[in-house]
Amino acid sequence: MKIKAHIPNLLTLLNLLFGVVGIIWVLNGNILSGAYFVLIAAVFDFLDGFVARLLKVQSAIGKELDSLADVVSFGVLPGLILFMMTKNEVQPESLLPYLTLIVPMLSAYRLAKFNLDTRQSDRFIGLPTPANALFLSTLPYLALTWPTLGSWLSSPVLLIILAWIFAILLISELPLIALKFKSLSFPKNRFRYILIILSISIFALVQLAGIPLVILAYIGLSVIENAIGSE
Repeated sequence: MKIKAHIPNLLTLLNLLFGVVGIIWVLNGNILSGAYFVLIAAVFDFLDGFVARLLKVQSAIGKELDSLADVVSFGVLPGLILFMMTKNEVQPESLLPYLTLIVPMLSAYRLAKFNLDTRQSDRFIGLPTPANALFLSTLPYLALTWPTLGSWLSSPVLLIILAWIFAILLISELPLIALKFKSLSFPKNRFRYILIILSISIFALVQLAGIPLVILAYIGLSVIENAIGSE
């Protein structure tokens, strides 16, 4: 029983491990590799909760450990990717890249807030840190796939604006779709189904370069669902 209780925590620590390794690779100049480490960490982030529920071994320490790992993998790592992207476009003595560090700061704040917020059972309030991390870490692939967008994403000002917009979304009060199905009914879950189909289609066409588009679609569909629901 004791061994079984530690399996989810081991998965969480693997999430943390890949986040740390990703940071090392990005610091060594391998900015493109960062997205892969975010993706791997996200897989372990999903698995730790899934396995904990499956084995019925959810614990308070597991919840806290998960947040600590997420700060590194989905806060520090994507923030560093954006920092390095900005740093490569300015003079060495420029302080502009440091403005992107709002990402790990507000990621940590969101994760602390999430642990205390009881409203997020069937919907997220604010952008989840894994979604934010996936958006930011795959921007270099978007730039490589579409050179026109790449010229925009070489602007340090735009990168800083993106950092601040998405950091603020982390702690916003915007309700967002959670892929938690209470039933398989299409009318009740139409936006979830649309998001899944759209995500699979975009990813199949452009792979990692499509992830920023998927995250933007996720936010857009959530806003539409909120607007329809409030009518």
